[in-house]
Amino acid sequence: MRSVLAIVIVLFVIVVSVASDLALSDDQPSASVSPTSGRGIAAKEERTQMKNRANATFKLDSWDEKPYDEIEGAPKLTRVKVTKTYHGDIEGESTLEYLMMYRQDGTASFVGLERVVGSLGGRSGTFVLQHKGTFEGGKAKVDCFVVSDSGTGELRGLRGEGGFAAGHAEQHSVTLDFDFE
Repeated sequence: MRSVLAIVIVLFVIVVSVASDLALSDDQPSASVSPTSGRGIAAKEERTQMKNRANATFKLDSWDEKPYDEIEGAPKLTRVKVTKTYHGDIEGESTLEYLMMYRQDGTASFVGLERVVGSLGGRSGTFVLQHKGTFEGGKAKVDCFVVSDSGTGELRGLRGEGGFAAGHAEQHSVTLDFDFE
């Protein structure tokens, strides 16, 4: 039953994607669909060059991981609550929640939402990053983007995308290309 539901969901996503492609007329500007656009699968958005790049480091202050669904012979599903501290062009603290799927070989795929409270490029406020990543060979590789309309304070209108790779080191480097609407 779960595999039938998964197939139905995949087919729905494909149909929505194709339908949104067909909805574009020839007189509209070319646009790309990206998981980092911040607007979802059905939305089209022109990709533009971000004007600013933030370079920062972060430290994991806490990592609390608990399984929420384990079935013998199937991937294990876990929920992780994380707190982080940033230094550099991003200054502040964050809370992050991951949903992870571990394969039997120890690799994992995950998604998450992270609220950053602090400053970015000298502007204060909060914003939310959406994460998508993999864990393989002892290293997590993460792509993230600023969730549309999540900026507050001086960070209202923030948009951006970035990422990082994190192993077992104490500090991890992150980049975020960003701009304001």
